[in-house]
Amino acid sequence: MFKDFVDLSRRGSKAEKVLPFVGSKPTQPQLPAILVPEDRELQESLELKSRLHEVLLERLNLAAIDKVEPEELRREVSALVNDELRDSGKPLRAEEFRKLVSELMDEVLGLGPLEPLMADPTVNDILVNGHGNVFVERNGILERARARFRDERHLLRIIEKIVSRVGRRVDESSPWVDARLEDGSRVNAIIRPCAIDGPSLSIRKFARNPLTLARMVDIGTITEPAARFLKGLVEARMNILISGGTGSGKTTLLNAISAAIDDRSRIVTIEDAAELQLQQAHVVRLETRPPNPNGQGAVIQRDLVRNALRMRPDRIIVGEVRGAEAFDMLQAMNTGHDGSMTTIHANSARDALGRVEQMVTMIGLDLPLSAVRAQVASGIQIVLQVARLSDGSRRLLSISEITGLEGSVITMQDIFVFRRLGRTAEGGILGEFVPTGIRPHCAEALANAGVHFDPADFVARRS
Repeated sequence: MFKDFVDLSRRGSKAEKVLPFVGSKPTQPQLPAILVPEDRELQESLELKSRLHEVLLERLNLAAIDKVEPEELRREVSALVNDELRDSGKPLRAEEFRKLVSELMDEVLGLGPLEPLMADPTVNDILVNGHGNVFVERNGILERARARFRDERHLLRIIEKIVSRVGRRVDESSPWVDARLEDGSRVNAIIRPCAIDGPSLSIRKFARNPLTLARMVDIGTITEPAARFLKGLVEARMNILISGGTGSGKTTLLNAISAAIDDRSRIVTIEDAAELQLQQAHVVRLETRPPNPNGQGAVIQRDLVRNALRMRPDRIIVGEVRGAEAFDMLQAMNTGHDGSMTTIHANSARDALGRVEQMVTMIGLDLPLSAVRAQVASGIQIVLQVARLSDGSRRLLSISEITGLEGSVITMQDIFVFRRLGRTAEGGILGEFVPTGIRPHCAEALANAGVHFDPADFVARRS
């Protein structure tokens, strides 16, 4: 099989070069993850890796690589590298040799310098600010990573590899793009001329072990009564809005509570970049599409929400409402699609409702504010507020219930809230998720749906 993608030029065959960009030629080699050279030894290592990678680009046909088993590819790459090292008279120790082969494999098959970070389970986010600056987030705290790209062209080649796999593009006419990796990780890239200091790449890694309500209880994020209440809300088909800032864990919480949806429901999900991890069998996943190079063919979330209404869904889940699709989402919640859910960027539960109102006005209809608020109050029953705190931890801050409309004001009440208790010696925030003592207004609706709770779950604790 290897003969299909290795150029046997030493036997007289003609090489099919691998191009880092479509329609271009590799004018200089691309490097795997390296450290900034600080002495002659590191400089020599840099030059060696550069030359070896150039050899691989000359001999490998990437069009056939997907047909080859990784272990077979690794053996043959090792053989090629060994031959080159022997010819150059610069042998390496076994450990250095294995590391070099792994880095070259990452360049050929993966994301180059980012592959070790993608494989690191402690890394949540990868942030590339130009080819020489890579940062990661661990446990909510940003830190500089040792990996880097050789130059801007190297970083651009990795970005092109990511976006081309999902049928998207990034160039001067469309300098930013949202995409996703095969494992579901969310990617945003922006290049020149909008990125003044060079291409920027942000990767929000997809959790290999999705967070569940049971896990949230185990780690102390919420209590068992709160988890039971959330599970009951989903089972009783309450419409839920999850609010929070960037990176606060909105999608993670949405995934966690969606596990309570029964397998008999037909679910339609709508996202800009698919990242929801629903476990049910009957799920239809829809994704937006950017315009083509002629500026045509774009499919926005509102188009997909309106189309979803014709797909006989039991529940509609929108990854995040950002604009006029909020109006259609409210219409769905008010017209028989109970149990629908979505997320929104907002700093509090009250702000979230205000943002929904603003988005509805974006449709351009001359709707009175009272009518909009009536739609919001009747369509949404529960608002969950999440946040990333100053110590980097992500917390569910409140479970709030919309109780109706009094005059022109939407009335709400908190059922559970996060109460801060202080800080640890290391700066971590101490707190607990407690009931407020208010009996849920929807208790009767939950009981009618067959969901029952112990009244003690909602009794406020004495300080």
